[in-house]
Amino acid sequence: MPQMEVIANRPRRWDVPFGDAMREEDVDKLLQIEPFRSIDAERFPATLPLRGILKNDARVNYYPDGAIIVRENDYGSSAFLVLQGRARVVLAGLPEEVLGRPAQTKPGFLKSMLRQWRNPSLPEVRNQVAFESDLVSNDSHEVDELAETRVFVQDVPRLLENSRSVVLHAGEFFGELAALTRSPRTATVLADGEAVLLELRWQGLRDLMRRTDALRQHIERLYRDNSLRVHLRETPLLAQLPTEHLEAVAAAVRFETHGDFQWQDTYEPYTSKPAADAFASEPLIVEEGSPCEGLVLIRSGFARLSHHFGNGHRTIAYLGKGQVFGLGESIEQVAVEEPVRAKASLRALGHVDVLRIPQEVMRDHVYCNLPEHLLAEAAKKHALYCTKHFCSQPGKTLGGEQTQVETPLLEFLVERRFINGAQAMLVDLDRCTRCDDCVRACAATHNNNPRFIRHGPRHGSTMVAHACMHCVDPVCMIGCPTGAIGRDMATGVVEINDLTCIGCSTCAESCPYGNVRMVEARDAGGAIMFDEVTQQPIHKATKCDLCVDQPMGPACQHACPHDALVRMDLGNLGELSHWMSR
Repeated sequence: MPQMEVIANRPRRWDVPFGDAMREEDVDKLLQIEPFRSIDAERFPATLPLRGILKNDARVNYYPDGAIIVRENDYGSSAFLVLQGRARVVLAGLPEEVLGRPAQTKPGFLKSMLRQWRNPSLPEVRNQVAFESDLVSNDSHEVDELAETRVFVQDVPRLLENSRSVVLHAGEFFGELAALTRSPRTATVLADGEAVLLELRWQGLRDLMRRTDALRQHIERLYRDNSLRVHLRETPLLAQLPTEHLEAVAAAVRFETHGDFQWQDTYEPYTSKPAADAFASEPLIVEEGSPCEGLVLIRSGFARLSHHFGNGHRTIAYLGKGQVFGLGESIEQVAVEEPVRAKASLRALGHVDVLRIPQEVMRDHVYCNLPEHLLAEAAKKHALYCTKHFCSQPGKTLGGEQTQVETPLLEFLVERRFINGAQAMLVDLDRCTRCDDCVRACAATHNNNPRFIRHGPRHGSTMVAHACMHCVDPVCMIGCPTGAIGRDMATGVVEINDLTCIGCSTCAESCPYGNVRMVEARDAGGAIMFDEVTQQPIHKATKCDLCVDQPMGPACQHACPHDALVRMDLGNLGELSHWMSR
């Protein structure tokens, strides 16, 4: 067996290997099969060797028949390679109850009122019967998460009778796109008989792609074949493009990734920096004054739009998923037939995936297929959208619409990444009398346990309270071993299933805003509940659930007697402007 070389300055993530059970013999076996057999180990630096990636960023998982490998709509940060056996991809979807997500129904008004009188007087009381059932597993720090937290599908043939499915065999990858783009899984994958799979966390997959052209091209081809055309059609400028021209655009698109995928780990140091230093640390996507090279389409994440102002920069807007940068310059360059330079800079906030469409492709396949009046209308609509949702400067008009959100407030929201919040809790401190009616209403709705803290970062008289924001990019979901935390795809609400939460704290540690709290579960008598195996207190993750089971919606907002509190999508600055000027 070849001797592993000494690694200096190895990646810090290797301090905690992905799979503690990975041995040198396992790595040797992996290097004898595709695609690893064809990878040139010489292309990897001594500080990041191929063997090191496989040993520290991968693990071998064993799945019995019917075990769920990944669930539709779950967020994951790893990809899978079938080593032995088969995996079945269920394309048509399975009932939520089968996937370990019990269906929720909203109670009626009378039932909601009666529940207020039945609330326990002690904090964090749980039903002890549930803890003694098989739904609750042991503390994940003390036992093997994979062995203790799996969900099994019973009577698979019957469930698949009316569902379309695809069987994956040894040597086939799946889950790459969800892992790399932090998007929800698009299908449920089950073990079809006993199966052995290699699970590769996204950091290792990224490093393999950087130095393995075949793997990178394979994953890009999957995206082009399965998702790119849909994404392009969702862009208003390209929605009506003839099919042959859309195909030409799709073939020419370049994929780019900017920033840190695990931006939540650097959130606190970033927000504690002086503004100029924080701004300088943001990866540059396009620099102001650089030649226009086409259109930049934001595939996921957020980016800051800024321009030079005095000796520094001023934030003028931010862009989110589906928005484009450089449209005005691109259209102008076609009209004047001379090089045009970018009028603003574009920088990554956290982690951003972008698609670049070259200028010549825009000229030959997009603009030529749009009548002049439609082209002018597209530019105007884009300007109006940016004004309504993303523009900041007071008195600044883009396309004729006025906005009242001042630049300092926008920079506060951008620098603290609150623009990620789809249901943030804003408090107007000029109206708030600190009566705590909102806290009491929240507690009354959640068994006498308030699920938010009426404190938080402030800008002037506006405070963003510590309440779950049900984020656009929910980093808290990544790594949950049981899928206990997930997004309701119908409402967008991020919820925690208390029965399947094992108290591992992964979500609480991942939330950069500190909006997920770990609590000790108690029985009806107030005694702290202990795990009978580990003899440690049983912890549960808790947070705001937006009163999803209440007919009236968020109790905190409805209880405020002074209209000082609102739940709001901070991605819509038009709505924010209206609220602040009410």
